[in-house]
Amino acid sequence: MQFFQIENIAFHVMGYPLSYIELIGTLFGLITVYYAYKADILTWPTGIINELFMFVLFYQVQLYADMFLQVYFITVTIFGWYKWKSNTANVPITSVGKTGIKLIALIMVLGTVFVGYIMMHLHEWLPFYFKLPAAYPFADSFVMMGSILATVLLARKQVENWYLWIIIDVVCVVLYAIKGVYFLSLEYLIFLVISTFGLLRWQKQLRHV
Repeated sequence: MQFFQIENIAFHVMGYPLSYIELIGTLFGLITVYYAYKADILTWPTGIINELFMFVLFYQVQLYADMFLQVYFITVTIFGWYKWKSNTANVPITSVGKTGIKLIALIMVLGTVFVGYIMMHLHEWLPFYFKLPAAYPFADSFVMMGSILATVLLARKQVENWYLWIIIDVVCVVLYAIKGVYFLSLEYLIFLVISTFGLLRWQKQLRHV
């Protein structure tokens, strides 16, 4: 479908051809993170729209780990939406503690290596579906693993989700700029600012729990 092609340009921004799919996905991504910062339940339904558009976009720029990540995001988004909707008033902001941080770091390292290896060979194993090799498979897989863990922590309202998002945002700003999706790179720069304020906001609330 032509509308979902990255070559279908909405308009140009300082010479950069901004596609409809990147524009819509980016806008809903910003809305999603804003609502997460506010600890607002609307972060989940707006997130689903963002994830659907990003799934298609990442396939077209050969960031396959990010593409598969959107499938996970949709699943966890539904879980988070249900959890907050059913018990949002009684879910306090908490911390995973030092042991939890060590476990998260271990999962990040092992998961990045494992998923990165798979992404690196995906075009060899499934050439019919993936005609081009993955771009930056290990950096992409790092983003995937970090995002998976951060989303789980967000659904559980644990403050460490913001630390992970900050790290992921920095990597994404560079990665997406290298891949030439500059509007998306700019979005993650904005995410970095929002995530920093989100961390400060949640830390303040955590101290008052």
